[in-house]
Amino acid sequence: MTRILAFVGMPASGKSEASAVLRRKGIAVINMGDVIREEVVRRGLEPTDANTGGVGTELRETEGRDAVARRCVPKIKEADSDFIGIDGVRSVPEVECFKEAFGDDFTLVSIDSPLEVRFARVMARKRSDDMQDIDALKVRDERELGWGMGEAMDKADIVITNNSSLEEFSKKIRALVE
Repeated sequence: MTRILAFVGMPASGKSEASAVLRRKGIAVINMGDVIREEVVRRGLEPTDANTGGVGTELRETEGRDAVARRCVPKIKEADSDFIGIDGVRSVPEVECFKEAFGDDFTLVSIDSPLEVRFARVMARKRSDDMQDIDALKVRDERELGWGMGEAMDKADIVITNNSSLEEFSKKIRALVE
């Protein structure tokens, strides 16, 4: 059976960094945002925050709130690995989808990080779909909370606080994996 460590958290809380720690340990990671970005590209749209968010919202409205998770399950099974990370759980229906597919082998980790710390990270990482000011980050937070992110974070099996150095956070994730 495949053990799964899935990360949930607000934008720029550290989900991608947690996933990078897994990758450095040789663990495959499925990025839920990549599933949405693939759909954005398939539709011929620019990979902006508005387009990515709009497609994510539309998929959830038309295919169900677990639409992105359902698209990930076959990718996880095809990976044929005994340990996989999932970056970017957004709602309880996604958690339920993964729990149904993988049972007790699915562990949800919530990454908690304050708004100001997250915004500093956004400014440092310069991704094409990132927010340009703190108000835009607040708008993105509200959109993702609208998808049910807060409830999903409340369902976490483990909560990790990420409000200090990158090295401290990486150490916490490595300890979790080991």
